[in-house]
Amino acid sequence: MKDKTGKPAFWESAFAEKQEMWGFEPSKSAILTRDFFVEKGVKNVLIPGIGYGRNAQIFRDRGMNVTGIEISKTAIEMAQKHYGGDMAIYHGSVTDMPFDDRRYEGIFCYALIHLLDEDERANLIRDCYHQLTENGYMVFVVISKEAHTYGQGTFISKDRYEMFGGVKLFFYDEASIHTEFDAAGLFEITTVTENYPFFLITCKKESKR
Repeated sequence: MKDKTGKPAFWESAFAEKQEMWGFEPSKSAILTRDFFVEKGVKNVLIPGIGYGRNAQIFRDRGMNVTGIEISKTAIEMAQKHYGGDMAIYHGSVTDMPFDDRRYEGIFCYALIHLLDEDERANLIRDCYHQLTENGYMVFVVISKEAHTYGQGTFISKDRYEMFGGVKLFFYDEASIHTEFDAAGLFEITTVTENYPFFLITCKKESKR
């Protein structure tokens, strides 16, 4: 099975070798999204690419039910060890969504979509939007062209490069965000700096009239 970089077993190997490579503190983007979901009364959250769960527990701490999707079996085992076995995590690639027929009030997708190619990105946005309830929100965190790594590595296609031993990254700007997300209820773009400069993209699925 291909993983979320398109390179088989990349993340399985990474998690097996580096374990909790990002520590246990939630990302700044996860904290901002948690606060936003609390404000909007979100009760159930889907996290594609949940990893070992470091960005999941803060949602659960505020009473939200979290479901994850993760390609790495090792990462799933780590999440269950650290955060308990009661959190549902589907083992598979986000390119194979959906894994259930549920609708979620909130979807949080952190630093994942920029690992995919153009068609896979479009499919992920569509699949996530399809699994939102009416008036539900989805938040994507993506790397910005302002990152110092932009333009480095091996050129693949416009704004997409291969680096870090096989990771393929698509770097976003506001124009590409509008191109990919406008049809999915895009209503807010903010910037957030973590280990890289990111965009925090928020979309809403409007109720049918």
